[in-house]
Amino acid sequence: MTALGDGTRRAIVDLLADGPLPVGELAARLPVTRPAVSLHLKVLKDAHLVRDVAVGTRRIYQLDSDGLTVLRAYLDRLWAGALDRFAAAAEQVHQLQAGQQPSTPTTPTTPAQEQPT
Repeated sequence: MTALGDGTRRAIVDLLADGPLPVGELAARLPVTRPAVSLHLKVLKDAHLVRDVAVGTRRIYQLDSDGLTVLRAYLDRLWAGALDRFAAAAEQVHQLQAGQQPSTPTTPTTPAQEQPT
């Protein structure tokens, strides 16, 4: 996740979402030098968010679908938990507004908290 904490790296991911590009083309579209783009690509590659292939003497970068799938699953789990907590809070507010005693809040478990049976 820290790999996406930098605005330039997010911009690189956005550019690569439209298709594979060599470093030179990425650098031409960004307000940083080609060596800086190469360093950002190394961080993204180490985080398994981009991959590269050699085409002649150039390296062409593209998004790494496997790494993005892992990131997406993680974010989906976070989002699902947030939605569950929001729904529980909204239900309590609804019950209070209706003059009912709110039910005891339950904290939904995330897949990481569930115990195998």
